[in-house]
Amino acid sequence: MTDPTAAQRPTQAVILAGGQGSRLRPYTDDRPKPMVEIPGTGTPIIGHQLAWLAEEGVTDVVVSCGHLAEVLQKWLETADLPVRVTTVVESEPLGRGGGLRYAAARLPYPDRPWYATNGDIWTRFSLRDMADFHTERDAIATLALARPRIPWGAVQTDGFGHITDFIEAPPSTFEINAGVYVFSPEFAGLLPERGDHERTTFPQLARERRLFGYPIPQGAYWRAIDTAKDLTEAAKELAALGR
Repeated sequence: MTDPTAAQRPTQAVILAGGQGSRLRPYTDDRPKPMVEIPGTGTPIIGHQLAWLAEEGVTDVVVSCGHLAEVLQKWLETADLPVRVTTVVESEPLGRGGGLRYAAARLPYPDRPWYATNGDIWTRFSLRDMADFHTERDAIATLALARPRIPWGAVQTDGFGHITDFIEAPPSTFEINAGVYVFSPEFAGLLPERGDHERTTFPQLARERRLFGYPIPQGAYWRAIDTAKDLTEAAKELAALGR
């Protein structure tokens, strides 16, 4: 029997790859953040993302470039890619929401849903399951949610104040926006032409109860690569996972 939700899963995506990556210097002095390679993986972050999207049924990707766009574009032109890729470069800064709208205008199927991901995310989980979650709830936008490990050791106490345990880098008690999204076709029209959608579009959809959060399954790998320390930690974690 044909799965009725399968036909509604996105086959197109936007990767936001225009950030300055200032906290990753000197790695980003000569390349944009998505072109940084996690030691031992043999591929830049965006190469991993394109492979992951292809595995999840995506055939077309729009990459929104900015900082050192020509370096990323040259790599995309020469790499053996598993999907069709189009690049866009803003002629002037549009903000995160405006940039997302500008990139979405180049998607090949404007009347179909789409994924989006930040260009500095290294993760693996089922986008198909996330898309089904989105469809079942009639959402306009769905955000993947992660519980990152906090960078400090935690102390556990009892009711009297005795220290009972030390926990090294425990998961956060709060869920955060993991930088991976599923959007319905009408979402692009709700984005600002300039500015930040997380201050405008997302709050409005939340008030309308059309914005949903999808917890990344327990045990799935997720990390945002923001600093040199993140590179080191990701290399250790991925090596331990055999990736």
